[in-house]
This record gives sequence, C-alpha cells and structure tokens, in this order.
Amino acid sequence: MTLLLDKPAPPVAPAERAPYWTMRRRDTLAGWLMVLPQLAGIVTFVLVPLGLVVWYSVHEWNVLGGTFEFVGGDNYAALTSDARLGPVLRATGLFSVGLVVLNLSLALFLAVLLNQKLRGTVIFRTLFFSPVVVTLVAWTIVWGFLLQDNGGINGFLNFLGIDGPNWLRSGGTAMASVIVVQLFKNVGLNMVLFLAALQGVPAELYEAARIDGASAWARFRRVTVPLISPTILLTMILTIVGSLQVFAQIAVLTQGGPETSTTVLVYYLYQQAFQFHHFGYGATLSLLLFFIVLVLTVVQWRMRRRWVFHEA
Repeated sequence: MTLLLDKPAPPVAPAERAPYWTMRRRDTLAGWLMVLPQLAGIVTFVLVPLGLVVWYSVHEWNVLGGTFEFVGGDNYAALTSDARLGPVLRATGLFSVGLVVLNLSLALFLAVLLNQKLRGTVIFRTLFFSPVVVTLVAWTIVWGFLLQDNGGINGFLNFLGIDGPNWLRSGGTAMASVIVVQLFKNVGLNMVLFLAALQGVPAELYEAARIDGASAWARFRRVTVPLISPTILLTMILTIVGSLQVFAQIAVLTQGGPETSTTVLVYYLYQQAFQFHHFGYGATLSLLLFFIVLVLTVVQWRMRRRWVFHEA
C-alpha cells in the first residue's frame, strides 16, 4: 500500500490593494475643485467681514485718537437710546414700501403691455431697459440737475405756468423724488424678468379661459399671476433687499435731508462710521441692517407656499 504524502499547499497570493483614487473619490475631488473659487469668495468677502463687523460692534475704535477699546454691549444698548434711530427706520420703511410697490406694479404693467404683438415693442423695451446699464452715480447726478429749484423739471413747469416746488429741499417731495429716481433706474430690470415669465405662459390656457367666458381681468388674475408668481417672488426679494441698501442716491441728491426725512439706515450707518468716526456703533447699525434683511427674506421665503404656484 502506497502512502500518499500530503503535498504542500500552494502559496496564497497577497490580496490586491484597492486603488486609492477610486471613481467616487475622483468625483468628490472634482466637485470640491469646482466649488472652491465660490467657497473662497464667500469666506473672504462674506464670512470674514461679517465676523469682523461683530468684533468691531463690541469695541469702540477711535481712528483719530488711535484707540481700540472693548465696550461689550454698550453699542447695542445705544440703539435703544438713539433718538434719531426711530425717524431713520421710518424713512427706511417709507422708502422701501414706496419703491417696492411702485417698482413691481409699473414693471408688471409695462411687461404686460410690451408682451402684446404691437409694432415698435422692441424699441420701447430697449428704452425702458437702457437706464439699468447706466452708471448709478451718473444717473443720479443728472436727476439732481433736473430736480433743482431752477432745474429742468421746474423750468418745464414754469413754461406751463406752474410754480414747481424745491423738490430736494422739501420734506414732502424729497423722499418722493428719491423714490422716483430709483424707480426709473431699475424698473427696466424687473420688467425684463416679468416679460420673460409672461412669454412662458402657455397660450392654450388663455384660450381655454376665453372660451369659458373669463374677462381680461379674470384671465390676468387667475392665469397670468399664478403662473408668473415665482418670478414675482424673485423680483420682490431682489427689490426689497435693494431698497434697504440704497446709498448713492441719498448721498448725491439730499445728503439725508431736509433734517432726517431721507436719512435711510445705510446712509445713517455711513454718517456714524465715516463722518462722526463712531466705527463701533456703525458696525452695530450694519448688524441691525443685516438682521432686518435676513428676517424679511426668510419671511418671504416661508410664505411662498401660500401664494406661489407649484409651491403648495
């Protein structure tokens, strides 16, 4: 009987090591490289400045005296005792409400008109949009000459036998003048956005509503407005945020006067920080502005489900 000797087992090959740069890791790296420039911009120009503003708000920085002292919550307490802050917030609210209501209403009205198949609509679209591309300071300076006591508008009114007011030096007309200047400057942008939204509404819906006997107003209210409501939300947010950040028009036209009738929050912030050299209090006012903009934006975004089409 032959003894079978056990043969030695063949050596086991070492397991192949998985490559480090798998497809998933390559995609992850590519994604981070794509967003890195935007992320760097947000950190550099948003997060870092916001952190510095918070830091400055708890200090009092006297540039002329060369002092930088920690004051804790004194600047925040000063908000409650600032007698000028109330009129400034009222002027800011008046300007924002007036501009937003007039801008959105006029822009939608112009978009509806220019959406009709009429001759010359391309020319009018260009005319209404052209102020958007004009530099803000140049636009404001021209309007400043027109609104002077002896300017072009009063000259035209005198030709008609009407004694025009001093538009920029009267409390009642100064705010209205600033609103109108800003209205004509940016209404073309919202008009173009509304026009693009209107051209995306299916014509079949208008035809069906017309067959059902809906009037022109009913078609606008029941068909047009719901379908362009996302664009209305977008333009509303942009216009509100822009109205709270107005500065150049106030600085060039009225310098916040007469008295404080046109002193909005941004201009008041500028006065405190760069004219009166209260940089700590100016930083506190900027945080107040940031909080107001944040709250209004969040409220609009949360309420979109109630009236924006496709969001319910």
